[in-house]
Amino acid sequence: MTGPLSGIRVLDLSRILAGPWSTQLLADLGADVIKIERPVSGDDTRGWGPPFLHGNDGPLTGESAYFLSANRGKRSVTVDISRPEGQDLVRQLAMKADVFIENYKVGDMKRYGLDYESLSGSNQGLVYCSITGFGQTGPYKDRAGYDFVIQAMGGLMSITGESDEQIGGGPQKCGVPISDLMTGMYSAVAMLSALMERKASGKGQYIDMSLLDTQVAWLANQASNYLVSGTEPRRWGNAHPNLAPYQSFSALDGDFIVAVGNDRQFTALCQALGLIEMAKDGRFTTNADRLKNRTLLVAELNAAFAKLSIAECLQRLEKVGVPSGPILSIPQALANEHVVARRMLFDLPHSRGAEAPQIANPIKFSRSQLDYGRAPPALGEHTNEVLVNELGWTEEKVNALRAAGTV
Repeated sequence: MTGPLSGIRVLDLSRILAGPWSTQLLADLGADVIKIERPVSGDDTRGWGPPFLHGNDGPLTGESAYFLSANRGKRSVTVDISRPEGQDLVRQLAMKADVFIENYKVGDMKRYGLDYESLSGSNQGLVYCSITGFGQTGPYKDRAGYDFVIQAMGGLMSITGESDEQIGGGPQKCGVPISDLMTGMYSAVAMLSALMERKASGKGQYIDMSLLDTQVAWLANQASNYLVSGTEPRRWGNAHPNLAPYQSFSALDGDFIVAVGNDRQFTALCQALGLIEMAKDGRFTTNADRLKNRTLLVAELNAAFAKLSIAECLQRLEKVGVPSGPILSIPQALANEHVVARRMLFDLPHSRGAEAPQIANPIKFSRSQLDYGRAPPALGEHTNEVLVNELGWTEEKVNALRAAGTV
């Protein structure tokens, strides 16, 4: 491991997405992440397909594209933590860990003797992160929380999608499990912050992460709009609640995006379209004016854009410095020349004889290097390696536990 977190060991008992997304980030940064999985089935997402990674003989069972997206850089060790022998194994690994992360239901880790109080007694420097749907306290703490439920309960779906007056209007979820992803990001920040604090105190600490807390936290300007004005935010489709024009428009051959962020850019937009008088019109002079007269503004701009192709619109707007862009599909986005130039796609050789396609971590350091040394692991790929090398067990002991179904 060569990244900035080289030397940090993470014991990862998380599954699905929020936890694995967080620990993949730590692995990219150089941490040694040991992923604990159930024997036989492993992380639930291994079966969330098709699509599955293809080897020489067809799809590889247990290597779903979903799993591949969040688990590179890790070592997989299979352990049945419901058994006393498995619990003892995890405790031994936790004594050598800097970070312990799990996303079991509230109370499960205590029942297994793997809670923070139990583990920190033997490892006072342990940073312990629990991720649940609703947190360790509060009336909903015992509920299961999946991303879709959290998007609904956290207010996100109420502001996502077309308004009820439009065709297809109604609440919509985000196209990716964004509550999970954001919880993973916040969790990574929390764990790194606790590790930084440990340098001064010499002590670890417990981190309580909730998907619902995270979702509410990143409602950002929408929640602030409500708290300041008392007006309930609504769905605007591709439009913006605080800026205009800031939405999709229709050209001759399809839709594209215009994102005007200030009055100067609006004047430049009008110049590019030959609508200079519009920039002087008192109904549109300031952003507040444009919001008040949004319907008329959009109608006039759409009439102008409808005479041009997308390429013509983008060329004119780019020339005068107005933020704009095409609406690309995922294949188009991944093939975009700028994305390619930024080296955002790469492959990792998988231990089961295939190339695992990956999306790169977006962090780019001036000196430090990200660590992409390991493909997402096959189930239990590193069980013997970790137990023999890290715990000093014999191959015979590991094989005996495997025969008993513990690992």
